[in-house]
Amino acid sequence: MLELGPLEGGHSYLMQNGGAKQITAIEANSRSFLKCLCIKQILKLDRVEFQLGDFMAYLEQKPPAVDLVLASGVLYHMQEPLKLLQHIAAISPRAFIWTHYYDADVISQRPELQPKFGTIETITHNGMTYQCARQSYQDALEWAGFCGGSKPTSRWLTRASLEQALGDFGYTDLCYAFEQPDHPNGPAVAICAQR
Repeated sequence: MLELGPLEGGHSYLMQNGGAKQITAIEANSRSFLKCLCIKQILKLDRVEFQLGDFMAYLEQKPPAVDLVLASGVLYHMQEPLKLLQHIAAISPRAFIWTHYYDADVISQRPELQPKFGTIETITHNGMTYQCARQSYQDALEWAGFCGGSKPTSRWLTRASLEQALGDFGYTDLCYAFEQPDHPNGPAVAICAQR
């Protein structure tokens, strides 16, 4: 299994306790990585290997195939979310993705979120078109903690474009959970995708 952005190792712990034989978990934030190492030691996560680094660079090296990629809380931090989805599909027949997505109707009713987003734009990837909106971290970049993004902006796919991309990359069976259009940080959903 491959976990992208384990943050503090919570999902890693759950996967090991659920029977995963081997988990590689890649975290880009050094403070979060150190927390992962503490959790590994305290909870004896002997089947989890935490790595510090950029998981996009790892995926671009065409790593070995895995049974599952867990990408919880990372897709909406990406400047190129379609590239991430394509990399995930290239190495795994299954993916679990929890993410925020852009919904113009919901965002327009949330004055605290409106200033963070640009207008909806159409982008092209592998000859296919998708819709997204640029999201700005604004003051969150100044936090002493970790806001999650490594760049000043990211792109949030619309839900329809997220579903389209998963299908375009070969995932034919999508199951949904934890749908939360009123999430404090913007609409969110979890998708289990497989082919």
